[in-house]
Amino acid sequence: MVYLHRHKRRKATGMKRIFAKKLEEWHGKSVRKPLVIRGMRQTGKTWCAREFAKTFYKDAFLEVNFEISPQWQSVFDRDLDPVRICNELELISGQRLLGGKTLLFLDEIQLCPKALAALRYFYEQLPEVPVLAAGSLLDFALDDLPFPVGRVQFAELHPMTFAEYLEAVGNEPLAAVVRGDPKALPEAVHAKLLDEVRTYSLVGGLPECVKVRAEGGSLLDVREIQNDLIIAFEQDFAKYPERMEASTLREIWRAAVASAGRQIAYAALSRRHSGTTNKKALELLAKARLVKLSRAVSSAALPFDLDTAPRIKPYAGDIGLYQAMSGRPADEVLRERDLLNTYNGALAEQFVAQELSAAFGGDEPHWWKRDAKNAQAEVDFVVALDGRVQPIEVKSGAAGRLKSVHQLLKEAPSVLDAIVFSSAPFGELPAQRLKFRPIYYAGAVTSLRCALRAGRRRPVQGDDSPCRKPQPGNGRTKQICFQTTRDNLETTEKNF
Repeated sequence: MVYLHRHKRRKATGMKRIFAKKLEEWHGKSVRKPLVIRGMRQTGKTWCAREFAKTFYKDAFLEVNFEISPQWQSVFDRDLDPVRICNELELISGQRLLGGKTLLFLDEIQLCPKALAALRYFYEQLPEVPVLAAGSLLDFALDDLPFPVGRVQFAELHPMTFAEYLEAVGNEPLAAVVRGDPKALPEAVHAKLLDEVRTYSLVGGLPECVKVRAEGGSLLDVREIQNDLIIAFEQDFAKYPERMEASTLREIWRAAVASAGRQIAYAALSRRHSGTTNKKALELLAKARLVKLSRAVSSAALPFDLDTAPRIKPYAGDIGLYQAMSGRPADEVLRERDLLNTYNGALAEQFVAQELSAAFGGDEPHWWKRDAKNAQAEVDFVVALDGRVQPIEVKSGAAGRLKSVHQLLKEAPSVLDAIVFSSAPFGELPAQRLKFRPIYYAGAVTSLRCALRAGRRRPVQGDDSPCRKPQPGNGRTKQICFQTTRDNLETTEKNF
């Protein structure tokens, strides 16, 4: 069985995170606030801080971990005077701080609320001291304690993206392709990337899982780690009984993940609890980054007008955990010819949602829903790009329909041409304002601001446009897409 086989080990290049650029930008600022790294547990917050320190601070790095060494909390108990705090930290650690050349890293800061409050005074009274902070379940644990608004900077660390995964497992050329400008690829390269998306969907973006795979581990090895992490996450719920019973959070987490990509009713998540309780549990899970909540918009205009009575689609915090929680053997997923057919298209939507979330951050992506009588329609995702709305659809299966996309384009002509992600090759229908992109390009949306502007077309060898004009045929629209090969330019015809 494929599930048990170890894959052929490539030369792994080590972890390289896009997040490192955010840390570098923070380091270069003339006015630098303490930076709080947020994110789901096990996404690599501590690792990123340590790697950043190696590059920019060499050996001048003081790590204060409030979980491993709770005694550090006593330093912050007396008062919030940053000078006194630094003096005591220096005496205990032997590491000089007040010169501004040592990076102070406060890890698992959610366990020491006074340390979080002290960040304000580091900014106001000791801005020369660079301070990083991070914590698991940060928003979840400190919901009732206000952050020092305006005195600290926040940065979100997401699970590793598909491109980061490819780079980590030693496939830098393919990583460069998916980060680049979408274009037609040779058929063999296109097929290889789809295979890699399937594998990534099983490994996910949690660094420990990616590391095991990069070092030659099997998908069974990865699944064992994921199962252990799921248990650890669920055990975390018991640390905060004042928020909600751990059993309730476990039940709602699993129900939400099983509903990925579908609009949910709070009451339907669990019949054992009220809709109000289910909603509160779901919001707590979102704060823990174990689920991502995508909210519907009824108007394709900026700023997005979120529903006053929100309609929600949940997605898992990580696609690998989504697969592990489904319980489906990995070999079955790998044998699935089209990723968009897996779980009725939910797996493909989960992949795109995770890539868009990492690319855009904040509350995005949203989704569009129209509830007019006898004319209901919805589009999987909408995001703000270049001051305009970018509609995005994930096309499930060969017989997928695009009626909702056409409806949106008709009602909101000012939006950008719609992007349709699928397993099909690159192509465009300019007359219908549709851009067909292979699903592995989902994370490249923000890097293509110029190319994504409405009306722009990319030249292809031997022609002035990537797709010929639509041609009528048997009442259907035909799309002629180009696939480049080494020797010639092949055309493939797709019916929609």
